[in-house]
Amino acid sequence: MNIGVSTACLYPMQTEEALARLLALRFQTLEIFFNSYSEIQPGFARALRRQAEAAGARVVSIHPFTSGFETMLLFSDYERRFWDALELYREYFAAANELGAGILVLHGERDYRRQRITEEIYLERYAKLRALGASFGVEVAQENVNLFRAEDPAFLRRMRQALGKNCSFVFDVKQAVRAGFDPFDVCAAMGDRIAHVHLNDNCGRERDCLLPGRGKMDYRRLARQLQAQGYGGDAVVEVYRRDFGEAEDLAKARAFLAGVWDGAAPQPCASSCGKT
Repeated sequence: MNIGVSTACLYPMQTEEALARLLALRFQTLEIFFNSYSEIQPGFARALRRQAEAAGARVVSIHPFTSGFETMLLFSDYERRFWDALELYREYFAAANELGAGILVLHGERDYRRQRITEEIYLERYAKLRALGASFGVEVAQENVNLFRAEDPAFLRRMRQALGKNCSFVFDVKQAVRAGFDPFDVCAAMGDRIAHVHLNDNCGRERDCLLPGRGKMDYRRLARQLQAQGYGGDAVVEVYRRDFGEAEDLAKARAFLAGVWDGAAPQPCASSCGKT
């Protein structure tokens, strides 16, 4: 498994500058988090790809800056807005093509308990968005985001049962912890439909987003579980800028993961849980 990183880790650094910084740290597998509309235009996305390829790196996934608005854009009870939003996401898929990325990360519907739409409609909308992405060769993968419909492993299981191979997921450790679920249970609920992985660490819900190696997450167990579930894709470190000191710490996290992910050695005891 290739261990990469998301440009989101360096936000609010300009996206192309974040990419340059991560390439300088010799990351070869990358997720691009778009932060504005101009960044999904063909010229900008093409320039990012050239920037990555010049360093021998590849972009595997993209994250829309409209993730926080997907409830209104895609999963509201106003159907016309959904059809219009598909045209916006068409531009994301085109940008993914420019980058050579095969995955788009979807957050979905927030505050889902208010029942704006039914689960049936949610799955129908997802399927339509996924079909549009597939026409570009891009896989729309549902992430288990806290406070969103897909935070619940029970929903993930129902989604997988209803859609079968016509759905896929992004597994994120911190999002499971924030939602109060065991990350391994969330991962299990996704079964063999995991398309992408966001790696981070935690000391429980009190400190729910740390760099890998700074908390108590058992990555050896996670690696075994992902393998058992048939996952053979990439994984990227995704944390927030406030969660680490220097950019070089991201490279240290990658080295930590490399040291435990392949099973060559016991997981180092690097946890800072309980420390001030």
